[in-house]
Order: sequence, then structure tokens, then C-alpha cells
Amino acid sequence: MVSVRGDLDLHCVFWGGHTPTEATPFVLVHGLASNARLWDGVARHLAGLGHAVVAIDQRGHGRSNKPDSGFDMATVAHDLELLIAALGFERPVVAGQSWGANVVVELAHRSPASVRGVVAVDGGTIHLRRHFPDWNDCAAQLAPPNLLGMAAGRLESAMRSAHPDWPEEGIAGSLANMEVLADGTIRPWLSRERHMKILRGLWEHEPESLFPDIEVPVLFMPAVADDDRHSRGWAADKREAVERAVRLLRRGGVSWYHGADHDLHAQHPLRVAQELHAETQGGLFS
Repeated sequence: MVSVRGDLDLHCVFWGGHTPTEATPFVLVHGLASNARLWDGVARHLAGLGHAVVAIDQRGHGRSNKPDSGFDMATVAHDLELLIAALGFERPVVAGQSWGANVVVELAHRSPASVRGVVAVDGGTIHLRRHFPDWNDCAAQLAPPNLLGMAAGRLESAMRSAHPDWPEEGIAGSLANMEVLADGTIRPWLSRERHMKILRGLWEHEPESLFPDIEVPVLFMPAVADDDRHSRGWAADKREAVERAVRLLRRGGVSWYHGADHDLHAQHPLRVAQELHAETQGGLFS
């Protein structure tokens, strides 16, 4: 656990040692209702390439503290700023997935001196109010399923069936979103009440308004369908939003992951790690 403020300790998973090396350090940030272990494969490969890496459980998630407030975008981004200072990392690259990608975009805007750049993995352009102008509609449509009491073995079977191409680290990381109780059933580490507070903070976030003022480079890694030329709805909006973001940013880039899952960092850890490493060796983050 790393203490970032008086009332908040964040659980961290360290790879490649606790202190920075000459290689660019990385901080890895999960998405909504996820946890640090989804990054295990990426972190292992980055550490093998010489990087110091820290994956975190954000507030309310995993084994981190679970306060009842502070789930707005400004506060969770400030959590990362304080964590970077507590770790002693000098301007790491900070990668986030989904909601976590919006969080790292907010961090890049609020505290450019803290980061070398940020990576938005299938997120960073999420603007829920474009799809749900009314919060109550958003809350009704995107509320989490009730998994409390499900047998852990049933969840694992469903996970393996849904993601047959995922490496074992990805499956184990996804299962770690849940606490396994003494009776063999599961309970999400993130409570429903906190989940909805985070969702409200994401609904209120407008990342596109931030892009023209972000000083550090931003790399997008979006998942898209194998053939999205005729895509509609969310898929089309994602492509247009990412392309617009790259135009608005002072330094932006994109690497499309065709046919990938939303948790593409768990599905394709080697490719993600190799691309992140390459961007520190003469790329966006050099």
C-alpha cells in the first residue's frame, strides 16, 4: 500500500523493482470495476524490457481504501498525481484503460509536469452525455449487473468461454475484480454505490474540451471491429472521437487494435508492452 493522502492508501503492484531505472517508468491504471491485475501481462513484459512499472487499484477498487466520496474525475486524477510523487517516479508514462483512460487524460491536463505522456487504452474520449443527455437514463442503462452470490467457479467458466484467446494472466486478472468469500461465492471489490458515483463522474466528464490545452503527448489504443467501414452507433462515434482528438492535441498518436476486446491490454499484453516501449525509444514519449 502507498499512502497518497491522510485518508487514502492505494494498493500497488510493483514490477521491475521499487525504484526507477534509466528506462522510462510506467504507471498503469485500470478501468471502472476493474483492478491492477488486469495489467499483469503488460507489466511483466515492460519490466522485462527494463522499465520500472507500478499497477494500481484506484480508490474504491481492489485492495485499496474504499472511501464513500472523491469519485469525481478531478479527485481521482489528483490521486494519481499524489501517487506519482509518493513513488518518486520522475515523469512516468501513465497508461489507463476505459474510465481509467479518461482519468489519465484529466491528469495530463491538470498536471503536465507530473507525466512524460499518457496512454488511453480503449478510452480517453468517453463522453457519455452525447449518448445519454439525461443522467437518470445513463444510470439505468449502464448500472452494473448484480453478481453478488454467484459461484466463483461459474464466473471463471463464463470468463474462459467468453475469452478463449486470452492468456492466463488476463483471465486471472479479470477474476481478481471479485472477492471470493468463504462460501465460494463472489462479491465485487467495488460496491454498487461507489460504482454509480464513478459513473456519474464519468458522465460529467468532457475530455474533448481538454485536448487543445494538453501539453504532453497522448497515445490512443482503441479497439475496433475487424471491418468498421460501415459501423454505426458507438463504434462509429469512437473512431470519429479518436480521430478528432488526435487533430486537437498538440502531440497525439493512435494505434488501432482491430478485432480486439475492450480489455485489449489483458488480451494482447505483449503487443501493448512492445508498443509502449517503442514509444519511449524515439517515439511519442522519447
